[in-house]
Amino acid sequence: MSSVPALRTSPESSTPFSRRFGLRLPLVQGPMAGGPTTPALVAAVSNAGGLGFLAGAALAPEKIASEVAAIRALSDKPFGVNLFVLDAANPNEATVRRALEAVDPLAAHFGLPPGAALARYAPDFRAQLDTVIELRVPVVSFTFGLLPAADVVRLHAAGSYVMGTATHVAEGLAWRDAGADAIVAQGAEAGGHRGTFIGEAPHALVGTMALVPQLVDAVGLPVLAAGGIMDGRGIVAALALGAQGVQMGTAFLGCAESAIPADWKARLRASTDTATSVTRAITGRHARGIRNRLMQQLEARHETVAPYPVQNALTQPLRQRAARENDGDYLSLWSGQGAPLSRTRDDGLGAGQIVEALDAEWRAVLCKLSHAS
Repeated sequence: MSSVPALRTSPESSTPFSRRFGLRLPLVQGPMAGGPTTPALVAAVSNAGGLGFLAGAALAPEKIASEVAAIRALSDKPFGVNLFVLDAANPNEATVRRALEAVDPLAAHFGLPPGAALARYAPDFRAQLDTVIELRVPVVSFTFGLLPAADVVRLHAAGSYVMGTATHVAEGLAWRDAGADAIVAQGAEAGGHRGTFIGEAPHALVGTMALVPQLVDAVGLPVLAAGGIMDGRGIVAALALGAQGVQMGTAFLGCAESAIPADWKARLRASTDTATSVTRAITGRHARGIRNRLMQQLEARHETVAPYPVQNALTQPLRQRAARENDGDYLSLWSGQGAPLSRTRDDGLGAGQIVEALDAEWRAVLCKLSHAS
């Protein structure tokens, strides 16, 4: 188990959320599904004084268990696991056939055979949930849907702190009423999949600056700001809006422990403020990523796109091969709008070094503001 220096947390710069988990700074590492998040990344963030988070949504229950065991072997600090609230998908033959009409020609670029209908399009969510309850994971967060109140009670009985993702106020209120302990406010700037589960996703692209204070006022629970936050300035801004912490994914996407291909990391650092778009063409659910050939070609056949998780599963062999070939043209390059700010840091930093830098930055901003006043 890693030994780490004593964490510096001063009462005047902490929040109830950070104090609850003994954090150096009020930082949650975003649980990035699709490959980036590794036990080494999660443990490095937690050991450095943030709250590391495993993306468990795409993992089979036994894989979640082994990843959690690996995290616990590397750290004795609190950490979290994120799951997607999903019902089993049962698409009809026509839906699958139509989707593959657009996907198969792209897969042929890598010599892959034509796709086919699958027995299962995503891991069993109920089995995943039972696993994290059995493992007594310190923090469990949920995206894509609303967990029944009875399941929140089960998590609480296992000692887990429960966080729900909200892209607008009605979703935050729904999570509050279900018994959640905190709300992750996912602003429109955030990379990866949108968490919208009430209303249409294109109507729920509320910016972080607008969303956070409205959720804070409405829900009466700790709110974590997510979307567009890349440095200490962003942390201080989120706290000024009433958040008790921030959730940062893109800031860790290119770190040494991240498992994404080198081409993805390079495109992340080379991106501009207008490089990303929100699309449902790759996975069947709206998600923000850097535009590339895969996004553009599937969007050109938008009428063929199957719902999530069917489209996600059907494009997965193509994207997995592209990852092995380090070909960013056919990856789902999930990224937030703040990605260009990653260039202010040295390339290839470890996750713990990024936490150290963020800690120094936000304290410097607080110091500057206190002197200015």
